[in-house]
Amino acid sequence: MKEMMTWFKEQKKLHRKCAYQILVQVKEVLAKLPSLVEIMLKETEQITICGDTHGQYYDLINIFELNGLPSETNPYLFNGDFVDRGSFSVEVILTLFGFKLLYPDCFYLLRGNHETDNMNQMYGFEGEVKAKYTAQMFQLFSEVFQWLPLAQCISSRVL
Repeated sequence: MKEMMTWFKEQKKLHRKCAYQILVQVKEVLAKLPSLVEIMLKETEQITICGDTHGQYYDLINIFELNGLPSETNPYLFNGDFVDRGSFSVEVILTLFGFKLLYPDCFYLLRGNHETDNMNQMYGFEGEVKAKYTAQMFQLFSEVFQWLPLAQCISSRVL
């Protein structure tokens, strides 16, 4: 993950086969999840909750620098709106999906209103994916977004 994040910081594009593989694998992981994901934290445990990264890759990097990289002992929850508006939506979502694959039981992603075709067409994600990859790759992103959970229950509290 660190290598991919450095690659993206240098504004290099991930090879389409690698991006495709991430999308296919994360789709399999997400398809097994319910719409409402429940986790229990011990009283001493913490989770970092973030929202609305909107394609701001360097803001995402700053979040990780301030709070530490995701790990089994440093869980994260991202509350949707990963894409659109910013110029690095592809990099943001591939990074988030990479961490979901690496830490499926302690890295959580929820679907926001920007993880829909209409919003992606209106606010730029579709165009960004087509410019960096292909229309078929955008279709795969769209399919993956449909599998994202809609809500998270943390220690019996619904977010």
